[in-house]
Amino acid sequence: MTAITTRKRVTYADYVMIDDNNRYEILNGELCVVPAPSTDHQGVSRNLEFLIWNFVKRKGLGKVFDAPIDVVFDDDEVFQPDIVFIKSENQGIIHKAAIHGIPDLIAEIVSPSSAFYDTVEKKEIYRKYGVKEYWLIFPEERAVEILTLEKDEYLEFCKTKKTGIVKSKVLEGLEINSQEVFD
Repeated sequence: MTAITTRKRVTYADYVMIDDNNRYEILNGELCVVPAPSTDHQGVSRNLEFLIWNFVKRKGLGKVFDAPIDVVFDDDEVFQPDIVFIKSENQGIIHKAAIHGIPDLIAEIVSPSSAFYDTVEKKEIYRKYGVKEYWLIFPEERAVEILTLEKDEYLEFCKTKKTGIVKSKVLEGLEINSQEVFD
């Protein structure tokens, strides 16, 4: 994903007034056009969401959303993460048009063109606002990396490449065979 940005400061109020068929995010007050994901990306997203949603639903743990859904951290930071989990006790941040607040878990599926955006820029924003768990999924490498927020820094909780099991700290007891994510 190559994000195209504007140079004019944009707020969430400006953002919601845009009426076209493009997808956008706001990063540091700049409007970024986000291209549609590839079919490989969508397949991985569907598989991962299905695996997480089945676990969350069975245990009654909260809500799972997938893109496009706006997550509004503040007027200068609005994103459409690939997958979002919000615990039952935090569902007050879920509004009709968007999520206004800090999700408990965010997953981003990284393409070569979005690598810097997802692994550096978004990661820093998610850390700054206190997203407890951040998943990075790399379809081309068939890798999953799970980061957890510890003392205001993201630390690697677990990862797998090609084969193996990943676990969540936020969704205690969730174990996913990475082959199920990519097949």
